[in-house]
Amino acid sequence: MLVRVRCNVGVWRVDGLDSSSKVEDILRGIAKARPHVVYEKPFCHDPACTQELDRGKPLQDQNIRHGSMVYCRVDPATCADVSAEPKESAEDQLQQAESKPGNMKRIIDKDGSIKLVPSNEVRDSKEDKGFRRGMMPLRDIKMAWTLNEFVAMDSQFEFKIQRQESAICKQVSLDSASVGDFQSYLRRFQFSRKRFGLLYGKFLEAEEGAEKKTVVEAIYEPPQTADPDTAEGFEMLDDPMEDTVEKIAELCGLRKVGWIFGHPPREEGFVLSASEVIMAAEMQLEAAGGVEETPFVTVKVTTGENGNVSVEAFQVSQQCMAMAAEEALEIGPNPGFCNINDTFTAIQEGKESKTVNNNFFLTVVPIVQHSSEVFVSQFPKANRDLDDRSPSHDELKRQLSKSGTSGWTFIDLLSDFNLLIYLAKFLDVNADFPKICQSITDRSVPIDDGYKIIITSLAGVEGAY
Repeated sequence: MLVRVRCNVGVWRVDGLDSSSKVEDILRGIAKARPHVVYEKPFCHDPACTQELDRGKPLQDQNIRHGSMVYCRVDPATCADVSAEPKESAEDQLQQAESKPGNMKRIIDKDGSIKLVPSNEVRDSKEDKGFRRGMMPLRDIKMAWTLNEFVAMDSQFEFKIQRQESAICKQVSLDSASVGDFQSYLRRFQFSRKRFGLLYGKFLEAEEGAEKKTVVEAIYEPPQTADPDTAEGFEMLDDPMEDTVEKIAELCGLRKVGWIFGHPPREEGFVLSASEVIMAAEMQLEAAGGVEETPFVTVKVTTGENGNVSVEAFQVSQQCMAMAAEEALEIGPNPGFCNINDTFTAIQEGKESKTVNNNFFLTVVPIVQHSSEVFVSQFPKANRDLDDRSPSHDELKRQLSKSGTSGWTFIDLLSDFNLLIYLAKFLDVNADFPKICQSITDRSVPIDDGYKIIITSLAGVEGAY
């Protein structure tokens, strides 16, 4: 089991845990690489560090599972990673300490090494002369500085917050059936539970300089559990089908073009939370391969006080992507604002600001709807709980049995992204799916009768093709 620890200096990952592990096991896991961490606030469920974990209970009993995020605050000066550096053993250090008069204390030296020094020689944190918090003094970085060099150095850690005038993606077209099914599931819980899905489709860029548009053809919902105590509102679980889904999408001529999530109603003006902004920025970075332009979109679904469902699409600015890449953005106690990491400076309206309103990072993407000419969205979605239907052979039979009725053909009904994901459990993605997907994307290529027989046999259908 892996647990993520988000603190004020970044995110640490602790692996090798199990259901019986406790807080002490997380501490030991961190200590392997960072043995001298001083915790200013203990491990907690929430980013504000107000709901402390019980050190006596197993993690599983506290709703901590694989991939869960816990929060704490640490002294940055005590977080040096010594795992890759050969150091004296703790026993040798203790022997040296005993041979010296007076009390000893471990400190991080200018070069990042751990040293034992007399406690009266330890510099107080208030006297820290580092260039920025968590960094060495200028003189230790370089002996002589010119003004231009200093300005260039300082500017790397300074962000002048500016709105991006418009989104890179000029329009997103959503498949009506896919989005309708997603919001119908959210309605089962009156939108009280958060949930997310991945959007698969195409980026339309006809020629250089042309407007970039995104077309969404299908939605895949990875394994997850709703968890209102986390900043995200859900817990992402390990997905054994991740590579398979990506392979099927590739064979169908699709790619990951965005993500969609649903959330409970919010007060007016509160659009995206800090965790959602950071997650959107990280996904855009992954899609673009860095701080580059990309039509990758974020779509959110919610309901208003009148009960009407609203669907909106956004992109975060490239400045937000750059700040997320530098880990300058953090989750704070107010979900409507992103906190700024102490190493960085945000200048907003000419003044330094410790927080940035999330809306400064958002650009609106116009939405249109379409009915996919290639894919259908009728098969039950995987990884849902408390739903009326779930992927099964009976559902496969139910869908393929429509072949020959109401104008449906076998290949029409087979062209369901989530149905293909279910079939991947029984057919070879590398050997069988290339030919099946070719017939789906190019209807002039008939599907082999052998595959028809195999698939209908799995479904228990005769004569459905």
